[in-house]
Amino acid sequence: MGEPLPPRDRMQAVSGDITRMAVDAVVNAANERLIRGGGVDGAIHRAAGPELQQELLKIGFCPTGEARISNAYRLKAKRIIHAVGPVWRGGNSGEAELLAGCYRNSLALAVRYDLRTIAFPAISTGIYGYPLEAATRVAVATVAEALRTAAAVERVVFCCFGAEALAAYERELAALKL
Repeated sequence: MGEPLPPRDRMQAVSGDITRMAVDAVVNAANERLIRGGGVDGAIHRAAGPELQQELLKIGFCPTGEARISNAYRLKAKRIIHAVGPVWRGGNSGEAELLAGCYRNSLALAVRYDLRTIAFPAISTGIYGYPLEAATRVAVATVAEALRTAAAVERVVFCCFGAEALAAYERELAALKL
Protein backbone atom coordinates (compact mmCIF):
# COMPACT_ATOMS: atom_id res chain seq x y z
CA MET A 1 0.00 0.00 0.00
CA GLY A 2 1.48 3.35 -1.06
CA GLU A 3 1.37 6.80 0.42
CA PRO A 4 -2.11 8.22 1.03
CA LEU A 5 -3.37 10.89 -1.32
CA PRO A 6 -2.92 14.47 -0.13
CA PRO A 7 -5.80 15.82 1.97
CA ARG A 8 -7.29 17.93 -0.85
CA ASP A 9 -7.58 14.80 -3.03
CA ARG A 10 -9.45 12.90 -0.31
CA MET A 11 -12.18 15.53 0.19
CA GLN A 12 -15.20 16.31 -1.97
CA ALA A 13 -18.48 18.15 -1.75
CA VAL A 14 -21.67 16.60 -3.05
CA SER A 15 -25.32 17.56 -3.00
CA GLY A 16 -27.54 14.92 -1.51
CA ASP A 17 -29.24 13.22 1.37
CA ILE A 18 -26.74 12.13 4.02
CA THR A 19 -29.04 9.30 5.11
CA ARG A 20 -28.51 7.65 1.72
CA MET A 21 -24.72 7.94 1.61
CA ALA A 22 -22.88 4.66 1.04
CA VAL A 23 -19.92 5.39 3.32
CA ASP A 24 -18.47 3.72 6.39
CA ALA A 25 -19.72 6.51 8.66
CA VAL A 26 -22.14 9.40 8.46
CA VAL A 27 -21.86 12.25 10.92
CA ASN A 28 -24.98 13.41 12.66
CA ALA A 29 -25.36 17.03 13.74
CA ALA A 30 -26.56 16.02 17.20
CA ASN A 31 -27.54 17.83 20.38
CA GLU A 32 -25.82 17.35 23.73
CA ARG A 33 -28.52 15.07 25.13
CA LEU A 34 -28.39 12.88 22.00
CA ILE A 35 -32.17 13.08 21.75
CA ARG A 36 -33.78 13.11 18.32
CA GLY A 37 -34.13 16.65 17.07
CA GLY A 38 -34.94 18.29 13.76
CA GLY A 39 -32.97 18.88 10.57
CA VAL A 40 -30.15 16.42 9.85
CA ASP A 41 -30.55 14.83 13.28
CA GLY A 42 -34.23 14.10 12.74
CA ALA A 43 -33.61 12.76 9.24
CA ILE A 44 -30.89 10.40 10.47
CA HIS A 45 -33.06 9.16 13.33
CA ARG A 46 -36.01 8.55 10.99
CA ALA A 47 -33.88 6.67 8.48
CA ALA A 48 -31.93 4.63 11.05
CA GLY A 49 -35.01 3.56 13.01
CA PRO A 50 -36.02 3.60 16.69
CA GLU A 51 -33.11 1.39 17.74
CA LEU A 52 -30.80 4.38 17.28
CA GLN A 53 -32.50 6.40 20.02
CA GLN A 54 -32.40 3.41 22.36
CA GLU A 55 -28.63 3.12 21.90
CA LEU A 56 -28.14 6.86 22.33
CA LEU A 57 -30.10 6.83 25.60
CA LYS A 58 -27.46 4.42 26.92
CA ILE A 59 -24.64 6.73 25.80
CA GLY A 60 -26.49 9.61 27.42
CA PHE A 61 -24.60 12.82 26.72
CA CYS A 62 -22.08 14.44 24.40
CA PRO A 63 -20.56 17.85 25.18
CA THR A 64 -20.43 20.53 22.48
CA GLY A 65 -17.35 20.06 20.29
CA GLU A 66 -17.11 16.35 20.99
CA ALA A 67 -18.41 13.24 19.22
CA ARG A 68 -19.81 9.82 20.07
CA ILE A 69 -20.32 6.74 17.89
CA SER A 70 -23.24 4.36 17.44
CA ASN A 71 -24.44 1.64 15.14
CA ALA A 72 -26.14 2.81 11.95
CA TYR A 73 -29.07 0.38 11.98
CA ARG A 74 -31.07 0.88 8.74
CA LEU A 75 -28.63 3.28 7.07
CA LYS A 76 -26.23 2.16 4.34
CA ALA A 77 -23.36 3.35 6.54
CA LYS A 78 -21.72 1.06 9.08
CA ARG A 79 -21.71 3.64 11.87
CA ILE A 80 -23.09 7.03 12.86
CA ILE A 81 -20.81 9.53 14.52
CA HIS A 82 -22.78 12.06 16.55
CA ALA A 83 -21.04 15.45 16.76
CA VAL A 84 -22.44 18.34 18.76
CA GLY A 85 -21.78 21.68 17.14
CA PRO A 86 -21.98 25.04 18.83
CA VAL A 87 -24.88 27.45 18.77
CA TRP A 88 -23.76 30.66 17.03
CA ARG A 89 -23.47 33.48 19.57
CA GLY A 90 -21.80 36.08 17.36
CA GLY A 91 -18.41 34.42 16.94
CA ASN A 92 -16.69 35.55 20.14
CA SER A 93 -17.70 32.63 22.37
CA GLY A 94 -15.31 29.98 21.13
CA GLU A 95 -17.64 28.79 18.39
CA ALA A 96 -14.89 28.18 15.81
CA GLU A 97 -12.83 26.00 18.16
CA LEU A 98 -15.90 24.04 19.25
CA LEU A 99 -16.91 23.49 15.63
CA ALA A 100 -13.39 22.41 14.71
CA GLY A 101 -13.55 19.96 17.61
CA CYS A 102 -16.58 18.30 16.02
CA TYR A 103 -14.60 17.55 12.88
CA ARG A 104 -11.37 16.52 14.65
CA ASN A 105 -13.16 14.28 17.14
CA SER A 106 -15.30 12.69 14.43
CA LEU A 107 -12.22 11.87 12.37
CA ALA A 108 -10.45 10.49 15.46
CA LEU A 109 -13.38 8.12 15.98
CA ALA A 110 -13.27 7.14 12.31
CA VAL A 111 -9.60 6.20 12.68
CA ARG A 112 -10.20 4.37 15.96
CA TYR A 113 -13.01 2.28 14.45
CA ASP A 114 -11.25 1.74 11.08
CA LEU A 115 -13.85 3.70 9.13
CA ARG A 116 -12.23 4.74 5.85
CA THR A 117 -15.00 6.83 4.30
CA ILE A 118 -17.01 9.45 6.15
CA ALA A 119 -19.74 11.94 5.23
CA PHE A 120 -20.26 15.19 7.13
CA PRO A 121 -23.27 17.52 7.02
CA ALA A 122 -22.74 21.28 7.43
CA ILE A 123 -22.65 21.05 11.23
CA SER A 124 -24.26 23.94 13.16
CA THR A 125 -25.46 25.81 10.05
CA GLY A 126 -29.13 24.98 10.51
CA ILE A 127 -31.09 25.84 13.63
CA TYR A 128 -27.84 26.53 15.53
CA GLY A 129 -27.35 29.55 13.26
CA TYR A 130 -23.65 29.29 12.41
CA PRO A 131 -23.06 31.36 9.25
CA LEU A 132 -22.53 28.99 6.32
CA GLU A 133 -19.37 30.59 4.89
CA ALA A 134 -17.65 30.74 8.28
CA ALA A 135 -18.66 27.18 9.16
CA THR A 136 -17.45 25.92 5.79
CA ARG A 137 -14.02 27.53 6.31
CA VAL A 138 -13.68 25.84 9.70
CA ALA A 139 -14.88 22.48 8.37
CA VAL A 140 -12.60 22.29 5.33
CA ALA A 141 -9.49 23.64 7.09
CA THR A 142 -9.95 21.34 10.10
CA VAL A 143 -10.59 18.23 8.02
CA ALA A 144 -7.64 18.98 5.73
CA GLU A 145 -5.33 19.39 8.73
CA ALA A 146 -6.64 16.22 10.42
CA LEU A 147 -6.21 14.19 7.23
CA ARG A 148 -2.49 14.94 7.27
CA THR A 149 -2.15 12.48 10.17
CA ALA A 150 -5.25 10.32 9.55
CA ALA A 151 -3.83 8.37 6.62
CA ALA A 152 -6.38 5.56 7.10
CA VAL A 153 -9.26 7.87 6.16
CA GLU A 154 -9.48 7.54 2.39
CA ARG A 155 -12.40 9.83 1.58
CA VAL A 156 -14.31 12.62 3.29
CA VAL A 157 -17.54 13.78 1.73
CA PHE A 158 -19.17 17.06 2.68
CA CYS A 159 -22.79 16.16 1.99
CA CYS A 160 -24.59 19.40 1.24
CA PHE A 161 -28.28 20.04 1.46
CA GLY A 162 -28.98 22.65 -1.20
CA ALA A 163 -27.11 24.60 -3.86
CA GLU A 164 -25.93 27.36 -1.50
CA ALA A 165 -24.12 24.92 0.81
CA LEU A 166 -22.65 23.00 -2.12
CA ALA A 167 -21.30 26.21 -3.67
CA ALA A 168 -19.76 27.27 -0.34
CA TYR A 169 -17.97 23.94 0.08
CA GLU A 170 -16.81 23.88 -3.54
CA ARG A 171 -15.33 27.37 -3.15
CA GLU A 172 -13.54 26.45 0.04
CA LEU A 173 -12.18 23.19 -1.37
CA ALA A 174 -10.94 24.98 -4.51
CA ALA A 175 -9.10 27.53 -2.36
CA LEU A 176 -7.44 24.88 -0.17
CA LYS A 177 -3.67 25.23 -0.05
CA LEU A 178 -2.75 21.83 1.48
